[in-house]
Amino acid sequence: MQIADNKIVLIHYTLSNLDDEVMDSSVGAEPLAYLHGTGNIVPGLEKALAGKKAGDQVKVEVSPEEGYGELNPELIQEVERAAFDGVDDIEVGMRFMAQTSWGQQPVVVTAVTEENVIVDGNHPLADQTLKFDVEVVEVRDATAEEMEHGHAHGDGGHQH
Repeated sequence: MQIADNKIVLIHYTLSNLDDEVMDSSVGAEPLAYLHGTGNIVPGLEKALAGKKAGDQVKVEVSPEEGYGELNPELIQEVERAAFDGVDDIEVGMRFMAQTSWGQQPVVVTAVTEENVIVDGNHPLADQTLKFDVEVVEVRDATAEEMEHGHAHGDGGHQH
């Protein structure tokens, strides 16, 4: 069976940057399960996997536009320390959920001064070309429930 829209796909992957530094991998763990054609993985990888079948190996470079996007300067903001009421020790690298006009947005602290905190709401892999090395483990039809929910269930997928 070939990978196409509305198929559940299980993959093992290794994600690296252009310097071949491994950033994430499923090797040695459960394969990642996703519902193809619903944006559950980055668009560039999803496109590269279309038409593949179990046992296929895929190596692909994904541009920022087809990955986690370009760096958006509007998502980097300076916020008064008072906005972190109840948090006494704010450090670079801490993660928070910020209320924005788009709803809840995860942010990471990138700098701290006496009065202000710089937070970045960009995805950590934004503005990076990504290298994926993928093995297709399994391709199957999605169940009606998976189609309704928009994601894979079971091993490697969402657990309800």
